[in-house]
Amino acid sequence: MNCLLVIGLIGKLLIPMDLAQTNHLKAYGVAYHALEQGEKVEWLLNYRGGSFLMPSSKKILEECLLAGIKVEEIDVGQEAAIREVIEESNMNAVILEKPPEIAVYVPPTADPWDDAVRLALDYAEIPYEALWDPEVLAGKLSDYDWVHLHHEDFTGQYGKFYYNFRTADWYQEQVKLNEKTAGKLGFATVPDLKLAVAKEIKKYVLEGGFLFAMCSASDTYDIALAADGTDIVDQVLDGTPIDKNITLDYSRCFAFTDFTLETNPYVYEHSDIDVGESAVLRGENTVFALFDFSAKFDPVPCMLVQDHTALVPEFLGQNTGFNRNFVKSDVLIMGEVKGTEEVKYIHGNRGEGTFTFLGGHDPEDYAHRIGDPPTDLEVFRNSPGYRLILNNVLFPAAEKKPLKT
Repeated sequence: MNCLLVIGLIGKLLIPMDLAQTNHLKAYGVAYHALEQGEKVEWLLNYRGGSFLMPSSKKILEECLLAGIKVEEIDVGQEAAIREVIEESNMNAVILEKPPEIAVYVPPTADPWDDAVRLALDYAEIPYEALWDPEVLAGKLSDYDWVHLHHEDFTGQYGKFYYNFRTADWYQEQVKLNEKTAGKLGFATVPDLKLAVAKEIKKYVLEGGFLFAMCSASDTYDIALAADGTDIVDQVLDGTPIDKNITLDYSRCFAFTDFTLETNPYVYEHSDIDVGESAVLRGENTVFALFDFSAKFDPVPCMLVQDHTALVPEFLGQNTGFNRNFVKSDVLIMGEVKGTEEVKYIHGNRGEGTFTFLGGHDPEDYAHRIGDPPTDLEVFRNSPGYRLILNNVLFPAAEKKPLKT
């Protein structure tokens, strides 16, 4: 691994994030570590793929060298030229102020799948803490700037894996742990527990938190909120009969509206929000397109779509993507499969905070299956899909309080 240096007179470091970069994912870790060291880091939106600019230091240069990251040391004249280009173009220099405190919501079980966000954080060497239902209900979310949700089924249906995996050891372990946790925390059923957790997460966002969700956590989160007060879970899963007349209140949802539930416990789907079946029919060669935003007037979505390509390979998940017919009108679409109803990447403001949902499981494994080995990011260190995850990780370092909607 080589670290390319263009030596200047006075030290500032430019980490380019265009196609010339040798390790995009590790570069986010360098930016985060520089913030930890108290350095001023600038995110140059739309400049060479969303490059990072920071003061030169021996420590940062050594980190780049060890990680195989391309970095350029520039002088005052080169910096001035860069800033002139930014001023005259659809670009912006956003100051990153402090490293965000990061939490990943994950159960303490050995699940037979990995989490793309944890893989990205581990690979970039960005620190985070794990928490689950007891910590959420104890009010611990307020300790963090950014919280990630991945595989949780907030409707309390265990991912609707019942038909195919109810005899598997990992599935039975999940059920036992969730039922034990629900009882310990004073809830009659697992769906009751998950609804309480969903409400606490909603409170966190409304009070200024940054929420990022992928896979089943994105749609089941809104479904749980909409179904508050209604039993939508079949008796075979929670021991109580499903309501005959299900009432959904879409006003409680963050992102989705007017969707219809799939309540059959033997069907591997929660609602018609997900476009999984049609995505499978389109096949592995599908891509989704990132939208282009004004770096000066729309810096938030511009940060979230920074990439070295506008076309990202499709990847499936328990929720692969979102049917645009059920996306609320005030939710910003940032990525879509053109010519289809699939929306892949969305963002919105709620109260003082924000949410961002990305459909799919693993950006570098089209159809990641239960029991498959984790993706080796050393092989995919320039992954455009994983860059979207890490954009979200750095986002709270720049953004303060979004406007209320």
